[in-house]
Amino acid sequence: MNDIEHILADLQRFSWIDYIVFVAMFLLCICIGIYFGFMNKSVSEADYMLGGRKMLVIPIAFSLVASFISGITLLGLPTEVYSYGIQYLYVSLGVVSMGVVMGVFYLPVFHDLNITSTYEYLEVRFDRRLRMFGSIMFAIMNIAYLPIVIYVPALAFNQVTGVGVHTITPIVCVICVFYTSLGGLKAVVWTDVVQAVSMLGALALVAIKGSLDIGGASVVLERAYNSDRLEPPDFDIDPTVRHTLWCLFIGGIFYWTQTNAVSQNMIQRYLSLPTLADARKALCIFCGGVLVLMALCGYNGLLIYATYQNCDPLTTKLAKARDQLLPLFVMDTLGELPGMTGLFISGVFSAALSSLSTCLNSMSAVVLEDFVKPFVKKPLTARAINWIMRLVVVGVGVLCVALVYVVEHMGTVLQLTMSLEAITNGPLFGIFTLGLLMPWINGNSAILGGIVGVFAMSWVSLNAQWAIASGAIHYETKPLNVDQCDYTFDAQALVTSAVNATHAPAPDDIFPLYRISYMWYTALGSCITIAVALISTLVFGTNNPNKIDPVLLTPCIRKFFRFTVDRPNKLTGKADIPLHQHRLRNDEVAL
Repeated sequence: MNDIEHILADLQRFSWIDYIVFVAMFLLCICIGIYFGFMNKSVSEADYMLGGRKMLVIPIAFSLVASFISGITLLGLPTEVYSYGIQYLYVSLGVVSMGVVMGVFYLPVFHDLNITSTYEYLEVRFDRRLRMFGSIMFAIMNIAYLPIVIYVPALAFNQVTGVGVHTITPIVCVICVFYTSLGGLKAVVWTDVVQAVSMLGALALVAIKGSLDIGGASVVLERAYNSDRLEPPDFDIDPTVRHTLWCLFIGGIFYWTQTNAVSQNMIQRYLSLPTLADARKALCIFCGGVLVLMALCGYNGLLIYATYQNCDPLTTKLAKARDQLLPLFVMDTLGELPGMTGLFISGVFSAALSSLSTCLNSMSAVVLEDFVKPFVKKPLTARAINWIMRLVVVGVGVLCVALVYVVEHMGTVLQLTMSLEAITNGPLFGIFTLGLLMPWINGNSAILGGIVGVFAMSWVSLNAQWAIASGAIHYETKPLNVDQCDYTFDAQALVTSAVNATHAPAPDDIFPLYRISYMWYTALGSCITIAVALISTLVFGTNNPNKIDPVLLTPCIRKFFRFTVDRPNKLTGKADIPLHQHRLRNDEVAL
């Protein structure tokens, strides 16, 4: 056994107290599912998918934060800051701007329509083809995303216990499928509350204990500053620079607005609140919570560098994968405190469980509303609906466990996830934006724009990921050294990797579109979709904007058009009324 193996064996001290803490979190999630599945009788479709549209603001806000901050962010962001500095954290400007854009332009429309699946909107605004297009894109990307969500915390668990990735992932999935299929949205939301608190506690604990060990936060910041990890925003306008203020702010607005405003995973939470005012409050709390969690993750990245500044565990392969860096640090820092490593790992799994349960619940809603109901001749019974929703949760869960075998060969996850998501997210965001802001665009133009957008982003994103995986595109990290390691490691591997780097193709030899920052991907996909749709109106013609149902347009656009009256509304079946009187209320909508 070499030095690295000895150190890892010594650090893998997951005690029986850690296991108790870890298992207790899972048992609490199971109990919440049992309560809402049996004691609360949460069996109706409205209860299962939207909590009866009577959820409370604070639990929903916590659920939104927990759902969005997955284990990918929890483990990937500290590694990002450790390797490249704090430049990525300026994306927080995009998060704040997203809150404004979503609250003003997107949320009012979806909340007033009182729909279950956001893709219902596409059928009402355009036609059924767009609804199916949106639902299929959502399903494909969710199925691609979920294995990454459960693989990342399994890596962390493997680092601290030695238990194999493919042993823990089925267990996690079974537990998550159980409480999600049993209790529906209410179980998901209340487990999210527990998991959000667990995440915050785990990150804060690591930050406090790690800072005390090396002499306080001032030492952390000083070492970060000396290594150029504390840096001002980069104002470079070159789109191929990985992180600049422009791609983080503008690209961040597109990415975060799409993910939060038109994705079924997130919008389903906002629609479960009784009023638009409540939804906007939840949005504000969500933005604040995300900023706090990002700040904690970023600080922990700087803390890891301050601790390992003279012996980089990624170079020495003490951390075998980049996303095992934070768990390694936790073992090193908290290992001697009984139960603390268990608390941290339960926090990482909390993030994963939250994202997984959110996606499973949303998938059941989309499959039922968009793939089943439109194609059945007779209305489904309550029993049939319950079986369909639960079977979807189980089926997708099983598929995700199988796909973990693929994900483990795909490299670092933070950039990878955002890059692959953009294949469908950008075009979908473009289509929704066309519907909300451009009433003259018809279904033919919108679907052509969406299809071209998907093909264009598949070409750019997949080729870029291949170039990164093959070493053709390489991003320089901040200074990392191994000058003062107190253990031996394979120095020959360093020489080999340096030789490989010298023989890699020059960046200028790569097609320019493959070199653009992944932070531009969602914006690029959206803009391609919108541009193609606008150009195609020359072929397919346009709608008469005045004949579009005004409730389908964002409020600030409505004042520019004179809408027809006495035309049946597709959702309500009632005649439209003049815009200044047009106000849908929950009790007026008959889905």
